[in-house]
Amino acid sequence: MIYYSKTSYTLLIVIFIVFFGPLLPNIIHEGFSKKMYLTISALLILYGFILHMFFNTTYTINQKMLHIKCGFFRYKPINIMNMKKISKSSSIISSPAASFDRIEITYDKFDELIISPKHKLKFAADLQKINPNLINELTA
Repeated sequence: MIYYSKTSYTLLIVIFIVFFGPLLPNIIHEGFSKKMYLTISALLILYGFILHMFFNTTYTINQKMLHIKCGFFRYKPINIMNMKKISKSSSIISSPAASFDRIEITYDKFDELIISPKHKLKFAADLQKINPNLINELTA
């Protein structure tokens, strides 16, 4: 079963403004130069990479493993049987989540994972089918 990450378009707009906003005063006062075209091109490529990561973040449940892919990057698979708890999270730490509507999965001894599947309740229910001992605090 594949779950896609929820995407925060507000976050994408903020990133766009942070990338390109500082260039506006230079463009207004000096116009477009060769250096400005190169800078904009480099930022567009980088922003395209970020867009790819945002729209290609998936969480795949395959047998008893959770596989996480964020753009071109793959995370180490997590054994679902080692998961202890799934709960809401308001953490803003870097994670394979394209939204601030996040959940936290506690697993192994002290490990935590923050993700943002579109269908959180179904995702949690599917994990619980595999690991009935998983504490689901999303429905509480």
